[in-house]
Amino acid sequence: MLLGAIVCFVGMSCKKIAGGISNSLLQQYFETNILNSNFSVSLATDNGTDITSQYSGETFILLKTDLVHGPVKATKNGIVYEGSWSVNEDYSNLVITLPTPPDEFKFLSRSWRFTSKNLPTLKFAPWGTNEAIVLNMTRQ
Repeated sequence: MLLGAIVCFVGMSCKKIAGGISNSLLQQYFETNILNSNFSVSLATDNGTDITSQYSGETFILLKTDLVHGPVKATKNGIVYEGSWSVNEDYSNLVITLPTPPDEFKFLSRSWRFTSKNLPTLKFAPWGTNEAIVLNMTRQ
């Protein structure tokens, strides 16, 4: 708590969000551990069907423009595809938008809810729905 007061005192963001964690701590975690890092799909299931093999050899990187949105690059077979990403204020929702080809990008292009941010693996489920869809991405 004292650390939080010191952070607020020196002028950093003091807005508290879910669980009493300050927005600045979430921003720092996101910037340090997720942005500009290569990730690969380590698990993808679509309504009980394991589709992980569709992403073999692909890498994904969320590039920093600022701390709430920016470009995403997906590399498949040496070809780079560009899209975009954005997050909400408390970093619980990640929206990924990738170009249509290749077809498997349709699965990734959606609004995701973080279910775990324990690195090296980020775990996601679809935002705002109970669909039986799981996505795990592991930092390289």
